[in-house]
Amino acid sequence: MMILSACQGSAKTDQTGESLGKTVSTKGDEYLDISVDDLETMLENKDFLMVNVHIPFEGDIPKTDMSIPYDEIEQHLDQLPSDKNAPIVLYCRSGRMSAIAAETLVGLGYTNIMNLVGGFNAWQNAGLPMKGE
Repeated sequence: MMILSACQGSAKTDQTGESLGKTVSTKGDEYLDISVDDLETMLENKDFLMVNVHIPFEGDIPKTDMSIPYDEIEQHLDQLPSDKNAPIVLYCRSGRMSAIAAETLVGLGYTNIMNLVGGFNAWQNAGLPMKGE
């Protein structure tokens, strides 16, 4: 289902008790890697902020709330929830930029960060549309 490159994590569950992604530890902080299937399920009852961090902009997954460049996320904290426990899903084209943004946010004390593994490439490869398609 999902491959973690450098570390093993523990499974977490969503609000229905279903298994959701794998926890990734980085420098003592953690974020959750989620799959396209996980995100699809979560979007059915969306209760999180979804941020596209890819640069340059190449399109959005439906229900995306905003775009913030991955390497500028620290300068745009005012656009994120003030509650650092609020759920935030990050994605980019392949998952690399969003993983960097996730590491930045957990390093700043955010505790409920999720990263879409494979990014919108994985989304499209699963046959799912981008916004406006």
